[in-house]
Amino acid sequence: MKEFNAEQVRIESASSLEIIRQARSEKEYAIYVGLDVHKDTIAVAVAWAGRDEPEYWGEIKHSRKAVEKLIRQLSEACGGALLLFCYEAGPCGYGLHRQIVESGHDCEVVAPSRIPKRPGDRIKTDRRDALKLASLLRAGELTGIWIPDEEQEAIRDLCRARADMKSQERKARQQLNAFVLRHGHHWPSNKTRWTVTHYNWLEELKFAHDWQQVVLQEYIDAVKAASERVASMTDQMMRVLPQWKMAPIVDALTALRGIDKLSAMTLLAELGDISRFQSPRQLMAYLGLVPSEHSSGGRRRQGAITLTGNSHARRTLVESAWSYRFPARQTAHLKRKSVAASAEAKAIGWKAQKRLCGRYRTLTQAGKNTKLVCVAIARELTGFIWDIVCREMAKTKMVAQ
Repeated sequence: MKEFNAEQVRIESASSLEIIRQARSEKEYAIYVGLDVHKDTIAVAVAWAGRDEPEYWGEIKHSRKAVEKLIRQLSEACGGALLLFCYEAGPCGYGLHRQIVESGHDCEVVAPSRIPKRPGDRIKTDRRDALKLASLLRAGELTGIWIPDEEQEAIRDLCRARADMKSQERKARQQLNAFVLRHGHHWPSNKTRWTVTHYNWLEELKFAHDWQQVVLQEYIDAVKAASERVASMTDQMMRVLPQWKMAPIVDALTALRGIDKLSAMTLLAELGDISRFQSPRQLMAYLGLVPSEHSSGGRRRQGAITLTGNSHARRTLVESAWSYRFPARQTAHLKRKSVAASAEAKAIGWKAQKRLCGRYRTLTQAGKNTKLVCVAIARELTGFIWDIVCREMAKTKMVAQ
């Protein structure tokens, strides 16, 4: 695997964006429609093909019937020609996108962080936002995001729900530990927490007042309830996995150290078909794992990673990267979890171990901060993930043909 080169990432990402713009420019749209979408209303602005100023068409109710009426009116206004809509990604999801596509027109959901902003703009209204979206869409200055299908979105919801339950479990455990520690009790550091023995020890603690015993038991019950919810969501993910079309790729990714079925499901649920990226460098840039840069003239400065893109997938990768701090070896645990992986995926997994374990050791011996080293390992791990997914997707397509 080649050394990371931020300049090469930037060039490849720019070329990928140019390909997307070129594909879109091959279609001729009569109208470019900017939608500022809210829970109850949608502000509509229209930019006709050409250089005329966009027109504001007012607000409509955010309902399926009102959107159908708007599409019909716009289609009649341009003689039934193809329309291109856009709106910002947000809490309202992808239902509007799917409705527009089903009507036979095109729609882009754009990343809010990638919308150009003028430094002098100090007024923000729904009308201005819609007009700006329509104008930028016509100019080709907006970057659309990848849209998951309904099955993909359902799997992603399941993975995110488990992550939320896990976060609540961590919070409940921290609150219980803090309460116990405030009163002079603590579990030995060299013993495992949250076992039957640990819970028995907690429930046997004595406090000066009766109501403190009630507080302790409530904290313990909260931790147990949170743990039960996490276990329930984990079981649900394992039941759903065999029905998912990406299940063979999940099995293949388990050949990598630090990635089990849960983390593989999370990555694929968040990223979808990773083979859509032309190179692993594009995937690294998409995940925000590349260094930020501020260069001018002959001066070049690089800083922390950009932190753009999907934070759920990035966090999962960084967590997986910690396992490479140990020497490379084929453990019994690794063999058990990767039993369903192909021989090709296992070979890539072993190659990744030799590369990344050595890389971790080299960087830490050079005095680098371990957190920065872990992020660097996560970035390179992304390349091996891309390689496995592309190979497995190619085999799947060959079987389909």
